[in-house]
Amino acid sequence: MKLSPRVVSSVAVLAIASAACSTGLRGHTARAAIPPETTESNITRLTTTILERSQFAHHPLDTELAGRFLDGYLDELDGARALFLQSDVAQFAGYRATLARATRKDGDTSAARAILARFLERLRQRQSYVAQYLQTGSFDFTGHDQYSFDREHAERPKNESAAQALWQAQLRAEYLQEKLSDSTPEQIVKRLNARYAEQVSLMQTLKADEVLDIYLNALAHVYDPHSDYLGHEQMESLSIAMNLSLVGIGASLESDDGYCKIREVLPGGPADRAGLLKPGDRIVAVAQAGKEAVDVINMPLSRIVQLIRGQKGTTVTLSVIPDGAGDGSVPKLMSLVRDEIQLEDEQASARIVDLPSGAGTLRLGVLDLPSFYADMGEGEGPHRSVTADVQRLVSKLNGEKIQGLIIDLRRNGGGSLNEAISLTGLFIHQGPVVQTRGPAGDVEIDKDPDPSEAYDGPLILLTSRLSASASEILTGALQDYGRAVVVGDSSTFGKGTVQSVLPLAPIMDEGGLSHSYDPGALKVTIRKFYRPGGASTQLRGVASDIILPSTTDFSDLSESAMKDPLPWDAVAPAPHEQLNLVAPYVGALREKSAQRVGSEKGFAYLAEDVLRLKKTMATKSVSLNEAERRADLEQAKARQHARTEESKALPAVAPVSYLITLKNAGSPGLPPASPFKGGANAMHAKAAAPAPGNSEHESTELFAAEDVILNETVRILADYTALLTPRNH
Repeated sequence: MKLSPRVVSSVAVLAIASAACSTGLRGHTARAAIPPETTESNITRLTTTILERSQFAHHPLDTELAGRFLDGYLDELDGARALFLQSDVAQFAGYRATLARATRKDGDTSAARAILARFLERLRQRQSYVAQYLQTGSFDFTGHDQYSFDREHAERPKNESAAQALWQAQLRAEYLQEKLSDSTPEQIVKRLNARYAEQVSLMQTLKADEVLDIYLNALAHVYDPHSDYLGHEQMESLSIAMNLSLVGIGASLESDDGYCKIREVLPGGPADRAGLLKPGDRIVAVAQAGKEAVDVINMPLSRIVQLIRGQKGTTVTLSVIPDGAGDGSVPKLMSLVRDEIQLEDEQASARIVDLPSGAGTLRLGVLDLPSFYADMGEGEGPHRSVTADVQRLVSKLNGEKIQGLIIDLRRNGGGSLNEAISLTGLFIHQGPVVQTRGPAGDVEIDKDPDPSEAYDGPLILLTSRLSASASEILTGALQDYGRAVVVGDSSTFGKGTVQSVLPLAPIMDEGGLSHSYDPGALKVTIRKFYRPGGASTQLRGVASDIILPSTTDFSDLSESAMKDPLPWDAVAPAPHEQLNLVAPYVGALREKSAQRVGSEKGFAYLAEDVLRLKKTMATKSVSLNEAERRADLEQAKARQHARTEESKALPAVAPVSYLITLKNAGSPGLPPASPFKGGANAMHAKAAAPAPGNSEHESTELFAAEDVILNETVRILADYTALLTPRNH
């Protein structure tokens, strides 16, 4: 959930502030005279208190959690476990016994600064070693050695000699990556020297509040992966994004073991329109137009955001390791033109598809739902509501006599809880939609009270591992009612928690807590939600009734793969209607779909892609043999060329379709017809070519995969409509 309408009450907030004040934080010193250290201390104690008292786990910061907090901070700085020596970690272990009390009672952040100082020392040592090795070392790539890039659980180097061996292996892997892009040795040496020097320069210039961001974020993540400390710069980014005035690439980012990962691709933004990025992709370097790329591994997220943002119309080039590919993979260069996200680009849209069927035509609808958007009722002009928008679109589809409907949720990462509830109500008579439980165990049932339905015909929900949060509320409810067939990946993401963003300044001011700058906010998990049947969507997600092969259906892309997720559980079922519109038919639908999937060329291609992804994810290493790597790249290019040529030879037959937007939904008749080619981004119909310098065209292959999945879902809906027709009559 991006933002929850359920927030901690003012009474609870005051109680939290009062509790913090009772530890000795109260004071009304003039802001200009408050030392930064006092502000840091007050923020740290207040953050700890809120996490302990308001977070769903309701767990005090004890010695066990403090140990995980310390480990998390070390990984935030050195996710590859290649800088801190075992002797460093042994020295830091002295904090384990005292860190809980120092943080809770004293707001002491001296551990953060001491550990950072050692990190900078090791970082400078690595830069010096790299500079020397680039001048005197051997870069022969005729052997058969491998670079093991997965060090998430690896031992840290025993001593500096062991660390240098790791640095050398990483440097050789980076050198080969550059060489495979046909750079000259001079260019490679210059680029790598600049990369390592830039890392040192950026980390040495971290401001005190940026260090606090990293430190307290590690503390928040001990409680669960969706709780975050947001420093004032991150709060500014959140405010910009929620007001839809962000000028950038249109993606939200997160830090994960030193990598900047794509958390969400914002609908309608440059990244969404280009189709080049997806959640889980890792950005390893950022380049401005005409300038060298800046390495962003282990860089604070706030600095990365600053590099990616820029003036509208300017170009930024990202070096990206696709989700599922190993750290040693050649990064893909993706050039995006910064733009302002337009409101209409985020809105729901639909297509009417006229599918030839026997002697006639079967008219079906496909509703593209990018998020559960809503404004907060502020400002002038019309307020935005995904429920109202979908109601308008469905009314148009009903008027054009559709006989079945698909709701495409494959890239819907969530949004407003209230909108998920009200939108579900468009497809059921009335009854419970979601149950939510707070830290105290209290369960609330949110219902659809309206007996009317916007659409009562055959319904399919198309989901993926990227469908999360509010998407899972809609999907879980309609599955529990037996109202809709769920098609897609084996399950959805599995995020069954609700977060609330608490700005800290009002709490500190109310409680008389001194601060000399904006203390930011805390995003904290406050509730879990459950389906009408009682099962949580946490960790397990919502399972599909019909599973289709997919390049996103991996457990690594799920809540269960995140660190310290909250567990799955269940509550008592809420009585609800059983429509029984799925169980009698799903067996026959699976059988027909399996026959098509087994014989269609597009799914054969998709199966090949999935096997390669699985192999890459299982190997966790990359060859440092240049000839082997170049052969792999040539095979990928040849494979893509063969697919392109084969697709050209196929008959260019596609059903007729009509794009329905909120602008034309109220107009009589239909807009001009166009071929229906499927794809989650078909509503925008703009698949960009890979940027120059890419050796493989994964983005093109992924678009082909999306096309075949949606096209097969349309055919499943046609079968479903035929099976339901006798019942309807």
